[in-house]
Amino acid sequence: MSLPFVQILTYLEPVACAGALVLLYRTRQIRQYGFLSAYLLTRLLTFAIAIPLLSMSGKQIPLNLGYQIYFYVFWSTYAIEALLGLGIIYSIYNLAMVPLKGLQRLGRLMFRWAAGIAVAVAATTSFGPHVTSTGFIVRAVTQLQETQSVLTLCLLLFVCLAIRPMGLSYRSRIFGVSLGLGLMATTDLVHAAWLSQNKNLISLYNDINGMVILATVAIWCTYFAIPETRRRMIILPTTSPFLRWNQISLALGDHPGFVAVGDVTPDMFAPAEVEVMRRASVKMGEALKAPRPHIERITG
Repeated sequence: MSLPFVQILTYLEPVACAGALVLLYRTRQIRQYGFLSAYLLTRLLTFAIAIPLLSMSGKQIPLNLGYQIYFYVFWSTYAIEALLGLGIIYSIYNLAMVPLKGLQRLGRLMFRWAAGIAVAVAATTSFGPHVTSTGFIVRAVTQLQETQSVLTLCLLLFVCLAIRPMGLSYRSRIFGVSLGLGLMATTDLVHAAWLSQNKNLISLYNDINGMVILATVAIWCTYFAIPETRRRMIILPTTSPFLRWNQISLALGDHPGFVAVGDVTPDMFAPAEVEVMRRASVKMGEALKAPRPHIERITG
C-alpha cells in the first residue's frame, strides 16, 4: 500500500479512540466499561508519545536513542493493553451474567485462575539460555497477548451462545464490545501463526492490522452511539442447565445446615431446652384429651 494511506491509518486511529472515549463519557458508561476506557486511553497516549518520537528521531535526538525509547514505549504499552484486554473480558463476563449471580461468581473465580496462569506461563516460557533482556520482553509480552486473544475468542463464543438465555440481543453493547475484541484477537493470532513463517508479509500485516483496529473502534463507537436495546426478563425452564448450575454455584462456599441423625438422648440438651420440650409435651397432651364440641346434624 502507498505511504500516504499508511499515514492516514496512523493518524485516524487516535482520532477514533478519542471519539470512542467521548461517546463513553456522554453515555455515562465509563465506569461500567472502565477497562475498555482505560484501553482506549492507553492507545491514545501511545500515539501521543510515539508519533512525535518517530518524527524527532535522527533530527532532534540521535537515531539509536530514539529507537530505544520507542522500543520500550511500544512493548510496555503493548503489555498494558494485553492486561487491560483481560480486564475487558472479565468485565464483559460480569455484565453478561448479572442475572445469574451463582454462575457469575463461579466464572469470576475460574477467570482469575486462568489469568494468573496465563501471566505465569508467559513469564516462565520466555526464559532461555541465550535470551537477552529485550528478547525476554518481546517473548513474554507476545505470549501474554496470544493467551489474551484465545480467551477473547472463547468469550465471544460464549456471548454468542448465551446471548438469548441471558436476555441480551445483538444490539446490546456487551455483544458489540465482544465483537470488536474478537476481530482484534483474530488478527493477533494470525500474526502469531502466519507471520512467524512469512517475514516478508510484515508490512502487509501492519496495514491490515491498522484497518482492523479502525474497524473495531468504529464498531464500538456505533454501539455506544445508538440506543441500547433493553435487556429482557430471563425466564428459564426448571430443566435449564443455566438454572441448575446457578443453584449449584450459589451453594458453593456457603456453610451447610446440620441435621440430627440417629438416637437423641436427653443429656444432649441443656436443662432449659429439656424443660421447654416437657412443657410443650404437657400442653399437647392436654389438648388431645380435651372433649371435642358435639355438632348436631340438622335435618329438615
